[in-house]
Amino acid sequence: MKHRIAVLGAGYAGANAAGRLARRLQPADTEITVVNADPDFVERVRLHQLATGQELKHRPLADVFAGTGIVLKIARVATVDADAKTVLLEDGSDLAYDTLVYALGSTAADQGVPGVADHAENVAGKAGALRLRDRLTALPAGGTVLVTGGGLTGIEAVTEIAESRPDLDVALAVRGGLGDWLSEKGRRHLTRVMSRLGVRIHDHTDVTEITGTHALTADGRKIPAEITVWTAGFAAHPIAAATTLRTDPAGRVMVDASMRSLSHPDVYAIGDAALAQGAGDKPLRMSCASGIPMAWHAADTIAAHLTARPLPETTIGYTLQCISLGRHDALVQRVTPDDRAKPSALTGRPAARVKQLICTAAAWSTANPTLKLPTRRHPTR
Repeated sequence: MKHRIAVLGAGYAGANAAGRLARRLQPADTEITVVNADPDFVERVRLHQLATGQELKHRPLADVFAGTGIVLKIARVATVDADAKTVLLEDGSDLAYDTLVYALGSTAADQGVPGVADHAENVAGKAGALRLRDRLTALPAGGTVLVTGGGLTGIEAVTEIAESRPDLDVALAVRGGLGDWLSEKGRRHLTRVMSRLGVRIHDHTDVTEITGTHALTADGRKIPAEITVWTAGFAAHPIAAATTLRTDPAGRVMVDASMRSLSHPDVYAIGDAALAQGAGDKPLRMSCASGIPMAWHAADTIAAHLTARPLPETTIGYTLQCISLGRHDALVQRVTPDDRAKPSALTGRPAARVKQLICTAAAWSTANPTLKLPTRRHPTR
């Protein structure tokens, strides 16, 4: 009987894991099924571009997995019974598995701030980016836009909006200092770019409520905002937290160094859906830079278990933080393996070319999941 592997989610992490498993395992011995709600692969790291009216390359998952032997099911996951090893889909069907790869990613989290759910937009998914695009298109010149959150997503979103719509009044609210985790060179460049694009910075600002016309702050100010873009928090997809899987307060599946669930050894979690330790025993951040290496490592571990081969050992770490600042500028910050900024950073157009190359390579590798090493398949034992 074939060993049944179910992969939930076909983003950067899920698609890479499925493709690598197909590359490592004999199709006569294993059946790999990928479940995804959207029929297309979504370049999540480019959703701020989609929100400003740019078109992204169409990548149907049917084409991505064509010829791989992977079974693709376009469906939404309703629940996971980790004890019975069954996934229930919203169409009423179910999927039994022997090994589960949980890669359902993350969604925007309102952090308990009133008004976010009713009034704010986000770029955490394609649907949110398209809603924001429609609202930005309809906003007349002089309209006010506030982006809340000074992380990578917030910075990329606010610079993209300001560059594409210079006729708008665009602002960024940051709880700490702007780019305070960056090197001195990185912070200087970021400040110059924000000034050039006319972005008003509200640093050391805690947003406490969102309305349809403004944001309220902890110190009693009102920041005008006909459109608020919320990037101040992400949480794992809620399905895992509703199961018997061991999760953290944010709903991420807690895993060991091989991406294996601490509570259910037949479940592996990767990408934003997992809480894994990286270099320096620091939790890996929610990012494409974490998700793809996590996917490779989980797939290699699963293949090793099934083929009775030595288990791989690796520690996932970082080398760069790449931040687009519109279409013609960027910041590539060198970091330590545990994600602390080094003094050196690449800026301007050269950085934009590096950022573009990395995004393109990540999308290409995900959309061509079996065209990567290793190439040798092994039978299960």
